[in-house]
Formats: sequence, C-alpha cells, structure tokens
Amino acid sequence: MADLKPITVPAAAEGFEYIRRFWDESAQVVTAKILPGQCYVTQQQEVMTTVLGSCVTACIRDPEAQVGGMNHFMLPLQYGSVGVSRADTIGSALCYGNWAMEYLLKSILKLGGRKERLEIKLFGGGRVLTGITYIDIGQQNIQFVLEYLMEEGLKVVAQDMGGIYPRKILYCPLSGHVKMKKLKVVGARELVK
Repeated sequence: MADLKPITVPAAAEGFEYIRRFWDESAQVVTAKILPGQCYVTQQQEVMTTVLGSCVTACIRDPEAQVGGMNHFMLPLQYGSVGVSRADTIGSALCYGNWAMEYLLKSILKLGGRKERLEIKLFGGGRVLTGITYIDIGQQNIQFVLEYLMEEGLKVVAQDMGGIYPRKILYCPLSGHVKMKKLKVVGARELVK
C-alpha cells in the first residue's frame, strides 16, 4: 500500500488569507469558498465557489496576466467618502456592490492585470423571496453592476442574472471556465430562516 502524502494548500495572495480554502478531493483542485461580503483574487490554479440568491457575483480575470477573482455582494450601494482598505475585506464594507467591485478590480490590477484585457462574467440577482413584492434587491443589484461596468468602460462577456432561481457558481479564473447550477427554489419562510 502506497503512502498517501497530505495535500498542502498553497498560501493565498497577501490580504486574502482569511478566505476558506481547501483541497477538493473529488475535483482534485484547491477550492476557495466565497461568502457574502467577500472577495478573493488569485494567480494560482484554483476554483472559486459561491451560492447566490439576490446577491451578485462578478468573476473577473486578465487571461494574459493569469490573474482573476470573484466577489459576492448583497446590496448595490453604500454611500460615503471612505475607501475600502485590506482590513475592511473581512468586515461588512464588501457587502455593497460599489466597494466590492472597486476592491476586486484594484486587487486584480495590483497583481498585474490590465483594465483593457479584463474578461467579466456576472451571475445572480435572482428574485428568490417571492413573497416580498415591495422590493426587488436582485434587480437593484443587476442594475447597479451593469451601470458600474458601463461607467468604467468594461464589457461583460457572459452573464446569467435575474429570474427566480438561486445559483451555485464554480469559477476557474485561470481558464475562465464557469459552471453554474440553478438551484431548487425554496419557500420564502425557509429562505428567511
């Protein structure tokens, strides 16, 4: 019987050490789990995963610089004049689209990405709380992210947003491949719990 060596997960890029990363035995790859209000950027062969309801995730990469990342924001905007620092990446600031998008883009550019080469894919913004009719956070998130990218002069190459379904996203930033699965809609009471 051969000795099995434990898989060592390589260190994350500086500032992203707090992201939960693990060796996924079935996929044979390091996986980073992105939760609401988080952002992760890498130059390594990894998969990023998240689950979305009304939240939106931007999957952005520079294929030439071999750097890319993912964010997961819950609400479109937070107003104020304070920027987001590295310390804020584990707080609530990145729950807002304006900070999450800015932070993701700046982190990719800091690791050698170039704005004109960025490939952007967007997911989420579902109307998953069907019992709530007075507000559609998913639609507000979609409108925000599309307007933000247009103002920045950046083009979206793929998107799957809106509708009523939650989504599970698997993103490999080095190859640009995305796997998306629409999940079963649960009752509003179950989701709120």
